[in-house]
Amino acid sequence: MHSTIHASAVLAGSRAVLIRGPSGAGKSRLALDIIAAAAGGQLPFARLVADDRAELEAAAGRLVVRPAPLLAGLIEVRGLGIRRLPHEAVAVVGLVVDLAALDAQRLPSPEQRQAAIAGVVLPRIAVAADAAALPLVIAALHLPEAAV
Repeated sequence: MHSTIHASAVLAGSRAVLIRGPSGAGKSRLALDIIAAAAGGQLPFARLVADDRAELEAAAGRLVVRPAPLLAGLIEVRGLGIRRLPHEAVAVVGLVVDLAALDAQRLPSPEQRQAAIAGVVLPRIAVAADAAALPLVIAALHLPEAAV
């Protein structure tokens, strides 16, 4: 059983970053920023999975993301319109980013650093509306979990 949500997703390395947030929060912008970071050498690889609507399914203890069929390979570039990009048909989610998150904290609790989606618990970054998300995503993808 799968569900469709308003979200974007980018395969960054071997796992996808699922980007959630309210309309206008910058989901597509962050997706493009992650892809540009890979093109600039900050990440080893990044490719669009989904923009605007993503299909999610729990399978074998993992969360799988796919693009909505009618939107596969399409992304909105604010000020330029809809553009076509190379995309992945399916990816396993490894990180959830919540933009304009009301619970964003400078030092989040362990509970705030996790998201449970369809019974799968994943690492989560809560980003405040006025904060830059890309440096947090790059840090989360590169740095090991803090030993506390």
